Amino acid sequence: MNLSAYTVPDIPLIQKGDDLAEIICERTVLHDHDIIAIASTIVAKAEGRIIELQDISPSEHAISIAECNCSDPRFVQMVLDESEEILLESPFLLVKTRNGNICVNAGIDGSNIDRGHVVLLPENSDQSAKNIRDEIFSITDKKVSVIVTDTNGRAFRDGQTGVAIGISGIRPTRDWRGSCDLFGNVLEVANEAIVDELAGAANLLFGEACDGTPVVIISGLDFYAEEDGIGRMYFPESEDVIRSALMQTRHGDAAIRTQEDRSKGRLHLT
Repeated sequence: MNLSAYTVPDIPLIQKGDDLAEIICERTVLHDHDIIAIASTIVAKAEGRIIELQDISPSEHAISIAECNCSDPRFVQMVLDESEEILLESPFLLVKTRNGNICVNAGIDGSNIDRGHVVLLPENSDQSAKNIRDEIFSITDKKVSVIVTDTNGRAFRDGQTGVAIGISGIRPTRDWRGSCDLFGNVLEVANEAIVDELAGAANLLFGEACDGTPVVIISGLDFYAEEDGIGRMYFPESEDVIRSALMQTRHGDAAIRTQEDRSKGRLHLT
């Protein structure tokens, strides 16, 4: 097996309405079953998912969280607006986005954008990936896989890495369960997160600052599949033990605060 990866050169600063598929196809030659990794930031910019913070009026809840976390309440409000569920409020906001990904700050980014603005994640990263893949096929007649990536932290480890948040033309995992290792042992828990591994490899080439290389082509791996969607990569709530522990802690903390508030009220009355 041999893997090669390269950045697509001369990607311009992306504006609302730009055709990413066309921009990519004009700057490189694609082959069947190539894997195209695209930073979510430029997908979101092309979709107009840019917010000016001065237009945001934070709620009391957002102001309260911002005071605890020493952050901008307008930014906090955007995180709350883009979240389906809050797992942690402090020391940072850990939330579940509408697309199912659990991450810090709902993936909202204030880098590589004009000061005073933030970039949201794409509205539906799976659909974004599918739209780009379909248009690339209409332009080139090539069947490719598309991965929309974001940068996430990891529990129990320092540092960030690239992860997939939207996919098309590829399965999210490669299931080794039921096969045997070199010693004949049957594998029971080996379900390889290939789209995250590919996103991490692409992130090495994207860079994190002023590189300006948000599209990576990966060749040599045949993971093409007529499938779309990353949803089954996320644990069902009933199986996600870390999420369950976080929610129990959050609810416990809320109960303690409620009891403290009641005690303060009784002391005030006396």
